[in-house]
Amino acid sequence: MKTRVTLLVLLFIGLNISFAQQDEECITKLSIFHEYTKAKNYDAAYEPWMAVRNKCPKFNNAIYVDGEKILNHKIDNSEGADKIAYINDLVKLWDQRGEHFASKTPKGEYLAKACQLKYDNRKELGLSTEELFACFDEAYHMDKESFTNPKSLYTYFSLTVDLYDAGKIPAQDLFNKYDDIVEKVEDEVKNYSEKLNKLIEKEDGGTALTKKENSYKRYYSSYLKAYDQISGSIDQKLGDRANCENLIPLYQKDFEANKTNAIWLQRAAGKMSEKECTDDPLFFKLVNAYHELSPSANSAYYLGLLKDKEKKSNEALKFYEQALSLETDSFKKSKLYQRIGIKMKNKKAYGKARNYFRQALKLNPSDGRPHLAIASMYAASANDCGATNFDKRAVYWLASDEAKKAARLDPTMKKAAAQSSTNYLAKAPQKAEIFSSGRAGQTIKIACWIGASVTVPNI
Repeated sequence: MKTRVTLLVLLFIGLNISFAQQDEECITKLSIFHEYTKAKNYDAAYEPWMAVRNKCPKFNNAIYVDGEKILNHKIDNSEGADKIAYINDLVKLWDQRGEHFASKTPKGEYLAKACQLKYDNRKELGLSTEELFACFDEAYHMDKESFTNPKSLYTYFSLTVDLYDAGKIPAQDLFNKYDDIVEKVEDEVKNYSEKLNKLIEKEDGGTALTKKENSYKRYYSSYLKAYDQISGSIDQKLGDRANCENLIPLYQKDFEANKTNAIWLQRAAGKMSEKECTDDPLFFKLVNAYHELSPSANSAYYLGLLKDKEKKSNEALKFYEQALSLETDSFKKSKLYQRIGIKMKNKKAYGKARNYFRQALKLNPSDGRPHLAIASMYAASANDCGATNFDKRAVYWLASDEAKKAARLDPTMKKAAAQSSTNYLAKAPQKAEIFSSGRAGQTIKIACWIGASVTVPNI
């Protein structure tokens, strides 16, 4: 009996020594490959990394973080069968990460990364459009919440268009996917805008951002820029496939089957509004059915559009105001204020338009478009809002300052807004004119709807 106990104790001690030695080896090699990875010496990192990956797959998430960099380097610097092997191994690595570090590996995010890798190397892998679409579609439906990468969202939609062009999916599927992706992008824009707005409000309140907050500000801004870029690319990819000639017969055919489907009615009315198909009687049918079934900010806004078409501006405005009262989401409400502001601007009701734009800015200060719209209205009114030629041109200082706000606050239009500011500044009185006028440092009151003051720059 004593002999058996002794043997068990020795075996247990031996196993612990083995595990300790294994851990020590993994610690040593992890340290080696991590230092090589930090130095971007990926080829030297490969062998110790593979040793730790194979021997201690659960040891540390650095195996997968650094491994992704190492394998991407191998993919970029190989060809043929070797390249394919590294691509497949990176996909396998992400699967292993999900197995061993599930809480740090959101399914939608990492499945989409694998799909994007396959798409980017589709020729080498010999993958068809259908296979690639199925990959993205699975990722999207498995975990939509973490499927947020702008490039992958665009690729997913692009593949949908390719399938439609090949006659492999119907038009309704294409439009449904367009709406899905656009809504997803809008959700992400809302998410990052709200986070950025908090930092902007802190800065505007006179409190400097911490180093960490500045880092977050750059991070949020970079994503907003990316989403802004793919939004334009998605619309460009859809192109004329969603013109009135295609939309009207499709929605007409499906109306009876969907007249009690609020989501279908909302999307159909939205698409017809977006594509300027509002003159067709079908738009009237869609909007009224939608509003009767599910009164909402969107349906009230569309009814306002109908009244505008009938040249009943006062009735239209009532519906627009109703839309604002029905909208409870601050981000969506800011967009609604902006859309109504654009309507007023197009009617040259600049004072009303500015009020709507300013309300939009209160709810979403990181959106520079209202600032640019106000700047353009100032510029358009320069000849009407000054007593002298100098005073009229002084309005361009106001316009320039408003455009500068857009450049400062909105990462998606920093360059364009800065250019607009420079253009307005060029139309304002220049140094020689300021000198000869003797008005440097004076305050000029701008009349008419603008009702603001501007200080002549000192020279």
